[in-house]
Amino acid sequence: MKTRKILSVALFALVFGATSFAQKTVMVGGAAMYPTKNIIENAVNSKDHTTLVAAVKAADLVGTLQGKGPFTVFAPTNAAFDKLPMGTVETLLKPENKKMLQTILTYHVVAGKMNASDIAKAIKMGKGKATMKTVSGGTLTAWMKGKKMYITDENGGMSMVTIADVNQSNGVIHVIDTVVLPKS
Repeated sequence: MKTRKILSVALFALVFGATSFAQKTVMVGGAAMYPTKNIIENAVNSKDHTTLVAAVKAADLVGTLQGKGPFTVFAPTNAAFDKLPMGTVETLLKPENKKMLQTILTYHVVAGKMNASDIAKAIKMGKGKATMKTVSGGTLTAWMKGKKMYITDENGGMSMVTIADVNQSNGVIHVIDTVVLPKS
């Protein structure tokens, strides 16, 4: 009995260890995103996500995204924020708009870790669409066009996943090319 228990623990350690080593380091914004670092520790190094990092800081969400998670984050690039009407980002970064900024940013976050393959399975099970509940309480809809994955917000706005499966110690990031917005 004792031998069986030791073997079970050893097998669990072997499988769990192999899983964590299987996660690869991905380059985003010219920086390596290490699966051993958390979402914030990696995001601050991406030159393509300086606007997102500034927004997360202004919204006081750094502590949350450094937390245990796991989280699935759809991370808009600087170019995605640039698509918003002129002055939008500056307005959102003002202290008096902190609550609105928090709502928009947490709309990009889903509780739990959903890799692209998990989302693709959900899309297949949903006959072409998968609805995900965001941390802000809204919904995002994932769908595929060919081999490309897209996210649609509650207003019908679409964003393409440009880099999937950027694994973190507390979740996964999927880089997107457009900011998704909750229904206002």
